[in-house]
Amino acid sequence: MNNSEFILLHTTRYGENSIILHTLSREYGRRGLFIKNISRRVSTSLFFPLSILEADVSETDKSRLLTARGIVSRYPLAGLRNSHGKSAISMFVSEVLYRVVKEGMQDVALYDMCVKNILLLDALESDYSNFHLYFLLEFIIGLGFSPEPEDLAPFVGERLPIVSEFIAKPFSEAMLVPMSGDIRNDIAGKLLKYIEFHTESAVNVNSLRVLHEIFR
Repeated sequence: MNNSEFILLHTTRYGENSIILHTLSREYGRRGLFIKNISRRVSTSLFFPLSILEADVSETDKSRLLTARGIVSRYPLAGLRNSHGKSAISMFVSEVLYRVVKEGMQDVALYDMCVKNILLLDALESDYSNFHLYFLLEFIIGLGFSPEPEDLAPFVGERLPIVSEFIAKPFSEAMLVPMSGDIRNDIAGKLLKYIEFHTESAVNVNSLRVLHEIFR
């Protein structure tokens, strides 16, 4: 049994009192965790998108699923939980990770990048409506691709000038690049197409529509 930290990407109910957590961790990469006999009250308080949790984790020869016990929050992440905007971004980021990172994939640098960005979003007090674009560009780098303007041009098309400006600025200034909700949503969709093309997988992120509604 190993005490492990992990990021929650998605949950699946299993029977009356059990749950499968789809997670990303340093030790195990993208894996499912099986938790027995857990109340809905506990699952509601702990298992929100991008929760960073700790648990005693064990492997079995019978299943790819890991078994977890003694699960607790590693960070409170009150900023994510108490803001509709940040919660929507968290939902989007967790869905992107859930759909793109393949089961069994293990990349410590990618995990650390995700933790850094989760804590950064949690700490921001304002000016975070562009954050999901910043995350997508960081994620593209984490996947091993190069989000240089000339590389992105075939995908972002007429949005290339604003995407180039965004990439060139430091984080604090990139968060202040003015964009309408429609432009921001269009760029996010085009970056997802870039990821889809380079990972050769369908990336249908339903929560992008929620972000568009909140950050019009």
